[in-house]
This record gives sequence, structure tokens and C-alpha cells, in this order.
Amino acid sequence: MAVTNPNVHGNFPVIGVKYHKVFGLPVDQDIIFSNSRNKYKPRIEKRQRKLIIKIPFIRPFLDPDENILLVTTGHSPPTVFEKLGIGWFFIYLKRSLLIFTDRRIFHVPTTSKYTYRNCIAQIYYAFCESIQVKGRSLVVNYNGGEKTEKFVSLSGREKKKIGALLKIVSFADKQAGAARRVHLCPQCATGLNDEISDCRKCGLKFKSSTVATLLAILFPGGGYFYLRQPFLGMITALLEMCAAIMIGLPVNDLINGVPSNLLWLGGGTLLLCLLKAFAVVHARVIVNEFIPRKKTINFQTAAAMTR
Repeated sequence: MAVTNPNVHGNFPVIGVKYHKVFGLPVDQDIIFSNSRNKYKPRIEKRQRKLIIKIPFIRPFLDPDENILLVTTGHSPPTVFEKLGIGWFFIYLKRSLLIFTDRRIFHVPTTSKYTYRNCIAQIYYAFCESIQVKGRSLVVNYNGGEKTEKFVSLSGREKKKIGALLKIVSFADKQAGAARRVHLCPQCATGLNDEISDCRKCGLKFKSSTVATLLAILFPGGGYFYLRQPFLGMITALLEMCAAIMIGLPVNDLINGVPSNLLWLGGGTLLLCLLKAFAVVHARVIVNEFIPRKKTINFQTAAAMTR
């Protein structure tokens, strides 16, 4: 297949011929490789192919007749606590992929390099009152108006395309059900309820908020290391050790009868308490992403689970 280049005599080959699948995934190539005006652009195809390479795991989560319309990058909804507590670090810690299909959005929390880490959630259009692009944020208003989520730092490359895409997907077929983002089991795609320790269908076990809390209290950075956040774990451990030194030096002086500045003791104690409190609360926030205890997950079909 070839198209005419208006600036050059002759023809040049289209980068992507419109097959039904790209890297084994079902896509609507009339949409995914076009811009917000529905015009095919080679640079958009190149960008989408780079993102599609990162999502081979999505195949078993798709319905048989479901097609991918767009893949983009962004950040998971940060809490006010995270914005105030870790500041710009959340830019690296909350990175995610957003996969738009013809019936829902898959939200995939990732590493800082947009690598899948066995966490995935879904938002059905039918469970939403509206989804809007405001600035570089994707604002999701769920049915009933009781809950709103904001996915921040959308990629500027897909921002206009998302706005155009949301005009063609259907919100009219309202359904009764969980009007919220629902996390899925990475091993069997079953919807997960809040505060469960294992999947009711396949038995996959997830990280525990109780264990994360205890480790955060007992060991420097322990909660973060348990939740596979080594960067935050190392920073927290260093800060907690500094606070411990601030406490230990004046205590040692007092034991030996040497005059000491008690401000260091008070400041170190306050800092350590604040660090521990933040680590405990933040660990409980991270646990809500349903992090599997196992690092390697192999998706199981229904047939495999019944054997």
C-alpha cells in the first residue's frame, strides 16, 4: 500500500499497513495511528508502536471483540498527602500507562521506565458520568457524582487525541455496578475488592498493609522495601538514620554526664516520629494498588484454574 507525498514526486510506503493486530494485540488502526483530526501520521504510528511494545501483558485482560484505540503515559491520581510529603518525587513514583479501548480505560501503574509491575485497574465508560481532559489532566467523574479522580501529567503528544477520542466512545449505556476504578487480579483478571489479602478466584496473595506498617515502624525504610519501592526506601532509611544520630549523640552525652544541647534530642525525636508516621501512612496508600507477593506472575486461564 502506498500514498502520494504532496511534496515529493512519486510514492512512499506507509509505515503501518492497516492490519487488525499490532504485535499480537487487537487495535483499531484507523484511530490509533491518526491524529485528533482523524488523519494518519507516521510519527503517531511510531509513537504508538513504541508504547504497544510495553503492553503485551494486556492481551488476556481484553474481551474477545475489544479493540485498543490509544495508549498514552501519565501519572496515577496522587493524594494530597503524597504531593505534600514527597513533592516532585511522585513524578517518578506514580508513573503509569493509560490504555483506551472501545469500552474502558485500563490504568497500569508502572516503574519509572513505564515497565509493567503486575498492577492493573479498569474504568468502564458505562460507569462514568463524564471523562474530560482539563489541561494535562484526565478527570474522571463516576456515576452518581460521589467520586472524581484526576490522572495528572498526561503526555502532551496524546492530549488532543484523547479529547477527540472521548467524543466517540459511548457513555450512554449506563450500568449498575462499581462506579469507581476497579483493580484486577494480574493472574486471572478478577475484580478485586478493597482491603483483601488474596484473590477470591485464583488465590493470588497480595502485600499486606499490616506487614507494611510493622516493617515501616521497626526498620528504616522497611515498609517501602517490602512494597518494592527501593528508591523511597533508601531515602527514608538515610533520613531515619540521621534522625537516630541526632537522638543518639545527646543521649550518649547525658549518660556520660557531659553537657548536651537538648534541642538536638528534641529535633531528632520529632523528625524520627514524623518520618515514621509518613512512612506508615504512605505504605498503606501504596498497598491499595494490590501488589502481588510474587514478583513473577503467569496469567492463568479459567481452564487452567479448574484443573
